[in-house]
Amino acid sequence: MTQSNTVTVHILDKEYCIACPPGEHANLESAARYLDGKMREIRSSGKVIGADRIAVMAALNITHDLLHQQDDLDNLGQQTTSTRDHVRDLLARVDHALASDDDDNGQAR
Repeated sequence: MTQSNTVTVHILDKEYCIACPPGEHANLESAARYLDGKMREIRSSGKVIGADRIAVMAALNITHDLLHQQDDLDNLGQQTTSTRDHVRDLLARVDHALASDDDDNGQAR
């Protein structure tokens, strides 16, 4: 018996059968629910009329959010790298200070 490779989702009161790799059904359904919610928000605002336009606006909003999150992650990654380098520098200074302190203590004896 073969497992179905299609998932039926409902987006803005329409049903869509979408091909989906095995094991990805839950992710596809979650994405469809998210998209449906965004499209319903846009439709309920009354500023955009027509399913095609609502879909484009939803896609633009989702893409905008995604790009901002990627920028935030990139910035966080840069900050993390910078912080990591700073910590390594501080550890090297501490090691150097401790090593020179040990040398000074060894000479005083």
